[in-house]
Amino acid sequence: TQFTTTNHEGKIIKPDAVIMLPDDKHIIVDAKVSLNAYEAFVNASTEEDKERFIKDHLLSVRSHVKLLSDKDYHSSTEFNTPDFVLLFIPIESSFSVAVQADAELFSFAWERKIVIVSPSTLLATLRTIASLWKQERQSKNVMEIARQGGELYDKFVGFLDDMQKIEKGIESSSKAYQEALNKLSTGNGNIVKR
Repeated sequence: TQFTTTNHEGKIIKPDAVIMLPDDKHIIVDAKVSLNAYEAFVNASTEEDKERFIKDHLLSVRSHVKLLSDKDYHSSTEFNTPDFVLLFIPIESSFSVAVQADAELFSFAWERKIVIVSPSTLLATLRTIASLWKQERQSKNVMEIARQGGELYDKFVGFLDDMQKIEKGIESSSKAYQEALNKLSTGNGNIVKR
């Protein structure tokens, strides 16, 4: 939590949390969204006030999405992260109210490389990301296995070629041995009989 680093422009960035995943992968989580307007919405006594405060709440969330997008967290050289940041809204009902009041909120955030999550969706989102990375790692492993399998096959072919050369050498040596033996003792006019 409260990790400090810089983005590609050299600006200091301080994400609220960096979730460490296997293979040196990271997910950046920001939870600084203001909930003052939401609190005022909950405590409002008239419908007019509720409508005004819900608009303020949406404005607050959208402003924070823009601000978060400008920080460019994913460009830090210290993170191995997807091109998006998770914007965590810690109160489930404030998340629900915002999404119900603004059907375009998710799209607005996604276009700015922000994924809005709540307590109920954070874990599912993290598991989905981890699963995607696991599949990527498995794909890389399959490619490495195929590469090593190809190299092993090439070695076996080379070994078989060498064994065939040895066989030809043995046959050639055996033939030369038989020819020498014939001349020495078993063939017509061999040296021993003479």
